Amino acid sequence: MDADLVETRKAEKPSIQSLARAFSILECIGQSPGGIQLSELSKAVELNNSTAFHLVKTMVQLGYVRQDDKSKKYHIGRPMFLLAAAALNDIELYNIVSPILHDLARDTGETSHFAVWSGTNVAIMARKESTSPLRLSEGLGTMRPAYATAVGKVLLSHLEPDQLESYFEDVTLESHTAATITDSQRLVAELRKVRENGIAFDDAELFAEVRCAAVPVVDFRNNLIGAIGISGPVWRLSISELQDKQAILRSAAERVSEALGAPALQ
Repeated sequence: MDADLVETRKAEKPSIQSLARAFSILECIGQSPGGIQLSELSKAVELNNSTAFHLVKTMVQLGYVRQDDKSKKYHIGRPMFLLAAAALNDIELYNIVSPILHDLARDTGETSHFAVWSGTNVAIMARKESTSPLRLSEGLGTMRPAYATAVGKVLLSHLEPDQLESYFEDVTLESHTAATITDSQRLVAELRKVRENGIAFDDAELFAEVRCAAVPVVDFRNNLIGAIGISGPVWRLSISELQDKQAILRSAAERVSEALGAPALQ
């Protein structure tokens, strides 16, 4: 084995071990409603007092654990509750979107999906498959390049100029099909149209056999939350046919937005 690789693995082991121990400590504290003292904690996670103390001290400094001044017991800190709340928000959003995607797939006859940002990519957070035997099947959480997808173009179209500039610095516009837009100026021009028209299209730009359309979903502050879209095979779904279905697509997006507190459109 390469000597450098051996040294790298040796260097990584303590960090990985410390991370595992830290999570064990968090889980133990989380399962102690009345709090837990260091001696009990170290015994529960099978660490000596010194090791447990240094790990939990770091978590206290970061705020993920707090220590009661009087009892000296450790409790879960506020940031952990915020992380849990964020996860619950995602679950609630999924619960709101799912039945609407079901109706959208039924009414359009195409696969419906809801996507959100995940770094520089978009992640499929919820979807409902078309009843057609010919469809693109993707798992939840699937990552797709924003610039080559309809849902991604919706999200990109709402970025501020400096944010879009940073995006282009971080992402290489690689070709996935002959139709993929790999020129940043051309993409910016298309994103401008997406923002103006409130709808984006993927004209076989990620998969040669698939076309998509997507529209934005906003919350009560009119902030963009994600994008809802439909997709289908190119032989069945032309851009013209996608445009014909946009009223149904927009109606679904409005239902999700209204459920998130956005005012109903007149």
